[in-house]
This record gives sequence, structure tokens and C-alpha cells, in this order.
Amino acid sequence: LQASLEEHAWDGSWYRRAWFDDGQVLGSANNDECRIDSISQSWSVLSGAASQTRRRTAMASFEQHLVRPDTGAVLLLDPPFDAGSLEPGYIKGYVPGVRENGGQYTHAAVWAGMAFAELGDNVRAWRLLNMINPAGNEIASRIETYKVEPYVMAADVYGTPPHAGRGGWTWYTGSAGWMYRFIVESLLGLQRVGTSLHIVPLLAQGWPGYTLRYRHGETNYHINVRPGTTTSTTLDGELLGNDALELLDDGKEHQVLVTCQVKALQPETPGWDRTVEADLER
Repeated sequence: LQASLEEHAWDGSWYRRAWFDDGQVLGSANNDECRIDSISQSWSVLSGAASQTRRRTAMASFEQHLVRPDTGAVLLLDPPFDAGSLEPGYIKGYVPGVRENGGQYTHAAVWAGMAFAELGDNVRAWRLLNMINPAGNEIASRIETYKVEPYVMAADVYGTPPHAGRGGWTWYTGSAGWMYRFIVESLLGLQRVGTSLHIVPLLAQGWPGYTLRYRHGETNYHINVRPGTTTSTTLDGELLGNDALELLDDGKEHQVLVTCQVKALQPETPGWDRTVEADLER
């Protein structure tokens, strides 16, 4: 499957989305509508199937074509389906720029943030979080446009005028669940596998770190994550050989210190608004 994807799904600068029964491609630079789709790019990274070079190229294309800092939307695809000959199904029944038809579908926006985190790109991962976080300063500054509740996840955000940046269907538990995983697993870096707790944070520049009390049965682990010049984990003052913390339910109080290196902010990338970076620094 991986070999077939690399041979047939790569379009030159990003991954194609699908094929119709007659072999016509969807999500290609040759299409008039849906030239690029977000999900194929994010999951080329999250699946581990794409090469290092192609996954970075695909995510750069995603950033260039689908991120809209001015309206705060992270589009699912572009351009939306409208008057073209492609008949992809019910998605075309939506007005162009609404929901799956070229708006932000928040599941996919979260997956893109997770993909940047998987690449180790803390700048873009945190920027995307900041853009789509309903409780963040970015949406607060756009609330007259966003219009819906700023304390729950919206399933979608409109992508084209006259309602670009307006929130759609709210109280959407699917997006909220993925947002939780994005924050806790991809950014704070907590990964539970069996009785092992892996702590591999991807902190934003300027963050002092965070503290966490993790309860395992009757045992509390007091975890302190801090930026540093090296990456290390200590348990009750003893250096561990890796980032895996083996959880024991011994009824004791344990102290864990994790230090991690934080990448410096990268040079400004075309397409990103500097206000996003300034808000992140605040």
C-alpha cells in the first residue's frame, strides 16, 4: 500500500485525495475544483507512510493553499466545488465555502496541527492551535465575525465571503475529542502505552513549562516539565535512560522532572500573519 501511494498518489507538491470510478483524479493540481485536500497531507505524516521529504513538501503545500490567517480558517479543500463537472457526492450540496465544501472542517484542522507536531515543528503546530482554539485570543479578536460560542468546539468555520471566519455547528464532540488529543498528546507530549507513560513535549517558545499530577491507581506522580538545553527525565532524582516512565501503583508520592529542548522561532513564513506569532508570545 505504501509503495502504491508513493507511486500513484503523489501529485508533485502534495498527495491526491481520491479517484472516481472512471479513474479521474480528485485533489490534483490539474483539477479546477478541490485541487488540494487537507486530509491527504496531514495523514501522509500521521500514518508514517510518506517519506521525510514528501511529508514536509505536502505540509508546506497545505500551509500555502489552505491556511487563512486573515479569517482564522484552516480550509479542508480549495477551491470548493461549485459549477464544475466533478460530482463528488453530497459534499457538493453545500454552498461553496461551507462545511466540507471548502470551509474549515475542524477535525481536519486539528489533524494538520498534529501533523506539524509529528514533524517536530512547534511553531506551526502552536500557531494552528492558536487559530482554531475557541477560547484563545485569536478568536476573541474576531468574535464579531465568528459569532458562535467561544467556549466549545465548532465542527466547521465558513471559508469564503461574505461569511468567512464565521463558526458553524457548535458543541461538536468529535472535534473536541481530537482537540483534546492534539493538546495533551501532541503538544504536552503525554503518551500512555500500557503501563508506560511517555512524556515528549513540544513546548512553545517562551513557555515556562507546565506541571501535572498524574494519578495511577493509588499513586500520584507529580510531573514538572521545563525547557532546557538537553532532554532528560528523572524520577525521584534518578535519571531515566529514556522518556518512558514505568508506572507503579505503590501508594507513594513520586516526583518527575522532564527537561526538553525548545526550538527557536523560525524566520517568518509567507502566508502567516505576524499577529499570530505575537499572540503566541503573549
